[in-house]
Formats: sequence, structure tokens, C-alpha cells
Amino acid sequence: MSTSQKTIKRIGVLTSGGDAPGMNAALRAVVLAAEHYGIETIAFRHGYQGLLDNDAVPMQAKDVLHILQYSGTIIKSARCRRFKEVEAAQLAAKNLDSLNIDALIVIGGDGSFRGADHLANHWQGQIIGVPGTIDNDVYGTDQTIGYATAVAIAMDALDKIRDTADAMDRVFIVEVMGRDAGFIGLCSAMSSGAERMILPELQKEKALTISALVKHIKRVQEIRGEGSYVMVLSEHQWPGGAVALSEQLEAEYHLPCRPCLLGHIQRGGPPAPADRILASELGVHAVELILAGAHRVMAAKSQNACVAVPLRETWEKKHPLDENLLRIQHEIFNPVKKKQQRAAL
Repeated sequence: MSTSQKTIKRIGVLTSGGDAPGMNAALRAVVLAAEHYGIETIAFRHGYQGLLDNDAVPMQAKDVLHILQYSGTIIKSARCRRFKEVEAAQLAAKNLDSLNIDALIVIGGDGSFRGADHLANHWQGQIIGVPGTIDNDVYGTDQTIGYATAVAIAMDALDKIRDTADAMDRVFIVEVMGRDAGFIGLCSAMSSGAERMILPELQKEKALTISALVKHIKRVQEIRGEGSYVMVLSEHQWPGGAVALSEQLEAEYHLPCRPCLLGHIQRGGPPAPADRILASELGVHAVELILAGAHRVMAAKSQNACVAVPLRETWEKKHPLDENLLRIQHEIFNPVKKKQQRAAL
């Protein structure tokens, strides 16, 4: 047993920011791993707000054994703007010390990790992050907990929408989450065979105009004949979202169009197997990083190996979309571009 392992007697854990399928699986892994190593676990309810309110509850194996299949988080989550203040971090440090907590595990996204790094400036204990967010926008890990489930939910919805779109020869605009990162949009579009996707990354390169969009829809109809046209729209990438865009297409261009906002259903439902496994692996990895003396790092999975990534890198560096997937969906699977390429030959 290492020296650092002997000194760790009690750890804290919280879930922060937007909930993600698999957060419960990560919490379960933390509690079971801690108990395996003879460490007590104290959970803080409602994220950083619970840390400020000292809303703490002891967690044992019996409390988490059968939560693997549940979405959301049994210890609740919240967004806490107040935690950006120095006084808030100092109060949190005081509360942690009053409970004799040696280390804290924060399960959340980049905003949660910023809070963790802020706390580290005012508290002497170890801090480890675990990436839990459906957006998959955290640098340093191949995937975040919750992402696989969100894509599966979006794909399932898109498959169902395709059925009715085909029946009525309609355009459907399906709005998915991911205002700053197009991971859900890209992979749900690819896995469902969508004709178009509007992602933050593509909008930054060249903002799509309504005339260009209408031209693409009509060209697809010319090439394929009557049928459906399904578009995946990442949230906040069009003024007024899917509803406004569909209304504009119908009113100004007489295209039969329907919007569908998936919204928070992407966060719900049983976590996919991939998320349960990733969450379990990273939860255990976080505890073992604490035992190894790590501090201010995120427990991550990269190239099939568990790694530790400096917390600041998780938001200071950009997690890019897979360029090959982007190329395939945007170019190879684009019926209009295929037609143009054949004409060029």
C-alpha cells in the first residue's frame, strides 16, 4: 500500500451541470472503488450548490448497487453561478475541511471542471474530474459519459421521423443538442442517413443561407425524385431554431416542412452499454488517481487507455470533430455533391 493510499480516508463526490446518462454509473463506480480501497465516500447533493450548503450524505455500496441502469443522477445536479466567486470557493473549502474530506471527485463537463480548478486555488485536497456531458466537447477523452446514449436517442427519433417523412414526402428539421459542438449532430445525421446537417463547426466555416438550403433540397428532389428530406440542426445554429426555419421554408418557398425538437429527451432513458462501461471505468480510474497522488486532472479514456489530463487543458484545448466522419457525411454521402462529381468526370 502506497503512502498516499494510507493518507486517503474520505473522499467527496458531486455531479454538476447538465445531467448525462451514465452519471449514476460513474457515482456507483466511485463508491464501490472507494469502499474496495477502504475509503469512505461523502456525496454532495445538487452539485456545487450542495457543496456550499454542506448538503452532504454518506454513500455506501448498498446505496448505489442498483443504479447502473438509471439516467439522471440520484445525488442531483445544478448549475451554480455563485461558485465563480472567491468567497464561494473559500466556503466550499471550509465545508470540505469540516467533513475531513481528503479529495473531491467532480463528475461533469468543462464548466464543472472550471469550478473544480477554481476550488483548487483555495483548498488543499486533491481534485479529480470525470467527464460527464452528452455534448462530448471535453478535450482529452475520446468520449464523454452520456454522449453514446444521446446519439442513440437522436438516431432512434430520426429513424421514426424518416418513416412519416417518406409517407408524406416532407422535409423534416430535427433539432438536437450541441450549441457549441456538433458531435451529436454529426453522428446522429450519419447514423440515420440525414440529407443535411447544420453544425456549429460548419457554420463557423461558412454560414448557411436560406437560399442555399432551398437549392440543396430542390436538387436532392431532382436527383432522387419525390421523397423525404431530413435535416439535422444543432441548437442555436439558426435564428429561431427548427420551428422558425420550417415556417420560413413553408411560407416563402412552399416546401411542406415540419420541425421536431428533441430537447431534453436526449438526456433521459437507460444509459447505453458504452456509457455504462465508460462511466464504470472512469469512476474507478478517478479513485485510483487519487490514491496515486494525482491532483487537478481529469480521469479520461484515450486510444483505449485510461489517462490523466490536466483540468485546464479540458477547456483550453479544442476537442475537434472527426474529420473523416465529417468528410464522409458532408461530401461522400451528399447526393448533390455526388451528382456534381459524376458530371465533372
